[in-house]
Amino acid sequence: MATSDKSIVVGVDGSEDSVRAAVWAVAEADLHSAPLRLVIVNDDPARADYAEKAVQKAAAKCRSQAPHVDVNTEIVPGHPVEQLLRHSEKAQLVVLGARGHGGFTDALLGGVSAAVATHGACPVVVVRKGVPTTVGPVVVGVDGSECSLAALRFAFEEAAGRGADLVVMQVWHEEGLLAVPLTPVDRERVQREIARSLTELTAALRAEFPKVHTREVAQHGHPVAALTDAGRDAQLLVVGHRGRGGFDGLFLGSVAAGVLHHAPCPIAVIRGTKTQAS
Repeated sequence: MATSDKSIVVGVDGSEDSVRAAVWAVAEADLHSAPLRLVIVNDDPARADYAEKAVQKAAAKCRSQAPHVDVNTEIVPGHPVEQLLRHSEKAQLVVLGARGHGGFTDALLGGVSAAVATHGACPVVVVRKGVPTTVGPVVVGVDGSECSLAALRFAFEEAAGRGADLVVMQVWHEEGLLAVPLTPVDRERVQREIARSLTELTAALRAEFPKVHTREVAQHGHPVAALTDAGRDAQLLVVGHRGRGGFDGLFLGSVAAGVLHHAPCPIAVIRGTKTQAS
């Protein structure tokens, strides 16, 4: 993610998960010299005092973690998904907790985080429960699609900024429940072809980011299981999502859905530019 004057936006709701997401985001803002905006969505005027206290608590925590970052707060009325998606149109990154349990019971529950992650106009990071690590590689899953190419560039930028290694994974398996399993010979052939194409896929970005130590992994198996396993030692897991304009079919069969629910590290979901307009 290139340095920009656009803000990194964090959705907060008073829960510990959202505060954890804010702390992760302020470190990211510090890394990229970006301003940080903490947004709390309040659809109940009776909760105005709670909203103010919750957003200021998160802001104080962020300022103590990174005093040089410009931290702003905003309380907006409306529906959390709609407001966070609106903010994503002007942000360079949106960061959310995996779920919330504060005064706003709908604010950052899994469904909202999932909806924003897969429909946001900018990259979205969901910070899972637990303390994110600042060691280990950045891991990105690719499949050759436009959105995974956008994810690959984002991952290279993140690895470069963090001084981290980058693991580029393409996980493949026979398509369809009724697909005939490949013979060992055919499986080895497919494995070699994917490994070769993966090296070709990363060549230009490896030349653009020569300081990033990159390892390509072509692996037979289930993408969600393999990426989740790789995420256990990662500081960030990056995946692409094709996305659609509406909310129909949200997450059905998607790798993004699986890693958002199961990966233990922060997950960045990246949409291709063309799919955003679909």
